[in-house]
Amino acid sequence: MPSFLFTAPLPGPAEEMLREVGEVEIAHGYGPEELKEVAASGRYDVLITQLSDQITADVLDGAKIKGVANFGVGYNNIDVDSATANGIFVGNTPDVLSDASANTAMLLLLAAARRAHEGERLVRSGQFQGMTPELLLGADITGTRLGIAGLGRIGKAMARRALGFGMEVVFVQRPPHDREVSDDELGDLAGKVEQVSWDELLETSDHISLHVPLTPDTKHLIGADELVRMKSTAILVNTARGPVVDEQALVTALRNGTIEAAGLDVFENEPDLADGLAELPNTFLLPHIGSAERSTRARMGEMCAENALAMARGGVPPYPVNREVAR
Repeated sequence: MPSFLFTAPLPGPAEEMLREVGEVEIAHGYGPEELKEVAASGRYDVLITQLSDQITADVLDGAKIKGVANFGVGYNNIDVDSATANGIFVGNTPDVLSDASANTAMLLLLAAARRAHEGERLVRSGQFQGMTPELLLGADITGTRLGIAGLGRIGKAMARRALGFGMEVVFVQRPPHDREVSDDELGDLAGKVEQVSWDELLETSDHISLHVPLTPDTKHLIGADELVRMKSTAILVNTARGPVVDEQALVTALRNGTIEAAGLDVFENEPDLADGLAELPNTFLLPHIGSAERSTRARMGEMCAENALAMARGGVPPYPVNREVAR
């Protein structure tokens, strides 16, 4: 009978699906040493993990598991090369969260532009004395240029929303390097969005939204040098991964007026924030809830269970990161 370890409870039917075929244990707050111990114990066939779980080479070397089913499309928390070298499958949950994440990115852009958290705080504190012509004037969205860094599934979904708000959309497919994207790849966006250089995107976009995976190339993709090249009226949105932005450099830029505002759902050292970030009035901050729509999270859990079940049975998971383990 297969055995599964969840590092946290998941929404939806995942736990029930796996209890029907094997044994399930729910862990709470496991750190690297606990993860290493359980992976090497031989008690579990598959670990069902979160982005906060660091599945390092130290955890995977000597592990007696068949797979790791990660709850999320991203898997930068897992040393995939080490997993492959040890014959351990890694699975993720792609595609299903594109719309939810793009919805959150647009929420962050609108909220930061229209100073939503300042307005809500004013009302809740009882200080709202009625509308005046200059009360909480915010930034324009309609008719402005949105630069999208990373035109994958989520980036494309964000582009569609931006077009719906009457924005002009430019993109770099995978900054800081790039390749030309064909109309076939763009699909329904062909002729509606324009591919530009990374330099042009930084310097001409009214607002920028980040949708890149975290890799060595994209760590601190936005740092002090990039921020100073952006428009002083620009809003930066990050729903990708926290380390894509040099958070302390962002704090300095926001404090000094180098850019106007930021909307963030992810942070460089989650759950900790860079010093001074939480106190800035020109930020709109969310606690990494980009995919937190009920149906989306339930389907993500279901996909985790599907991956875990296939791994436990010795097969290739339906949503594999390292399919080459099968060879």
